[in-house]
Amino acid sequence: MKLPNHLAIIMDGNGRWAQLRGQPRVFGHIKGTRIAKKIITECSRLGVKNLTLYAFSAENWLRPEAEVSFLMKLLRRYLDKESQNLVKENIRFSIIGEVERLPKDVIDSIQKTMRATQECTGLNLIFAISYGSRQEITRAVSAIAQKVRDGDMSPEQINESVINEHLGTAGTPDPDLIIRTSGEKRISNFLLWQAAYAELYFCETLWPDFTKLDLMTALADFAARCRRFGGLKAENSPPPTQYSDEQLLH
Repeated sequence: MKLPNHLAIIMDGNGRWAQLRGQPRVFGHIKGTRIAKKIITECSRLGVKNLTLYAFSAENWLRPEAEVSFLMKLLRRYLDKESQNLVKENIRFSIIGEVERLPKDVIDSIQKTMRATQECTGLNLIFAISYGSRQEITRAVSAIAQKVRDGDMSPEQINESVINEHLGTAGTPDPDLIIRTSGEKRISNFLLWQAAYAELYFCETLWPDFTKLDLMTALADFAARCRRFGGLKAENSPPPTQYSDEQLLH
């Protein structure tokens, strides 16, 4: 089966999952973390090269302080607990987002995990934490403008490659497939530039109920799609009928 080189997932529905069961929202986040671990392991086993998980958006800072604090503790606990497992599974860990907004103990855990896994050559696992694509693009534009002002670059040199180099995802291929759970059909400020030609897959399943079978269903759907990137599919197509411009315009 054809796999995406870069799979990105918007892990949505943790809070609703908990509320449907009469539990506080944090219960959903705990279960969601366990599901993330299973999906990371499965993607590594399947041979997916790059996996980006939307773990905490820039807009999530607007949630109640107690929930945000719990999410930060959960993230730190996950990293501290799973760092050696990532090394064992040959998974390299990195993050994109406004790291400076995170609590110091979380930043320390992130840096420790990145150092521990920097030599790993298997799955490239990226957590989008305190991440917003509009903010990312704004920072990239600002950095490029600064280089132009300083005389290190001319406006004529600015192209797609230059912009790519100034994004947090520099060096990582654009996502081929973006999955969003919970039934919502939007990408919520996630990889807006990078997702220009990504295939989108939406499923009704809340993230804590997402299984390996759900993952395989999404991957099978992706494998069956014809990606043309604005061009035409050449194989298995009949030769076009030839008409002159005059005939077409008549």
